[in-house]
Amino acid sequence: MFRPVPLRRTLTALLLSCALLAGATACGDSAGGNAASASAAADPSGAGPSPSAEKQRLAKTRFVANAGLAAGATYQWIVKPYRAGTFKKGAEGRRLALVKAGLAGGFAYNRLRAAAENAKGDPLLSKAVAPLTAGIESLKGLGTKLRKGEAGEGDVGAFESVIDSIKNAGKDAGAEVKEKVPSTSQLTG
Repeated sequence: MFRPVPLRRTLTALLLSCALLAGATACGDSAGGNAASASAAADPSGAGPSPSAEKQRLAKTRFVANAGLAAGATYQWIVKPYRAGTFKKGAEGRRLALVKAGLAGGFAYNRLRAAAENAKGDPLLSKAVAPLTAGIESLKGLGTKLRKGEAGEGDVGAFESVIDSIKNAGKDAGAEVKEKVPSTSQLTG
């Protein structure tokens, strides 16, 4: 026997379906692949956003987010424990602190590289960050060094110096970076 479905339930299902469809199309990859093809399909003239306009879109926001995560990870899991003496032999919690510092070092390096890439989308930010790429690359192996307990004052200072330089460059370009401490799951994952 056929039972009519209430109008409220039908509308709810329809709205949820539309929301899911809109969410799925809005979540294209950051390189613009899915979003660009969707906009190209919707715009038959082919006059969609240019590649440079797509690259500039939210460049400062992405830069601030990535640099903020790198700064937060560096200060929370590298600089603070080092200054507290947690990395010294025989210190309580040393092993866990070194593992977290190693993960934070790799994470910070990754986020700084992403921030430098994001900076390329904004002309002013690109000029400010360009001289800092060598400093970012110098951090490449420090995560492993931290994890093994081989890092010293100079290594921790290198992280702190690069983070401060990135923050200053962002501030000068109108993209102030504020520290955002990532979760432990973000570090591992």
